[in-house]
Amino acid sequence: MIDGIELMRRFQQNCGEDSLATKILMLTMYNTQEQVLAAFSAGADSYCMKDTSVDKLVEAIYSTHEGNTWIDPVIIGVIRQQVRQNFATGSRTDGKTVIIQGVDPEHRQLLENVPLTERELEILALIVGGFSNAQIADRLYITIGTVKTHVRNILNKLSVDDRTQAAVLALRSGLVA
Repeated sequence: MIDGIELMRRFQQNCGEDSLATKILMLTMYNTQEQVLAAFSAGADSYCMKDTSVDKLVEAIYSTHEGNTWIDPVIIGVIRQQVRQNFATGSRTDGKTVIIQGVDPEHRQLLENVPLTERELEILALIVGGFSNAQIADRLYITIGTVKTHVRNILNKLSVDDRTQAAVLALRSGLVA
């Protein structure tokens, strides 16, 4: 017998790029860091606890179907901790200090109208940390092509031209710490 994480891994291996069109909502009773991260690494688009209300489950299904990531509030802390840990271990410092002004109202409105998915926020945090597409792909267990797609979506949603502008806007707006 195999568990849901192994099933997702096999699905991703057998379907290759075709699996990107299929959305996976992980419905589970596990909320440990190991299980949550393994599920997202294996290809989960959303993560929902089995004890969630029917209304929240329906919301998760619709959100996932629309291409968004839905994360049960119970495990938000696990995701936040991992993103911060990734950022901390990947951050590079040269001893210089940079002052970053707050985001202007125009960009703030844009961020509210077109929010980034959890995966896009995760990738944006790694971009801020100075990671290349290849390093991001290795760290998140996804292809470079998938990283490029996420980066393109991030740039479009933030209305910026390059990764540097995206990183500055992310820091100004508080999207990443």
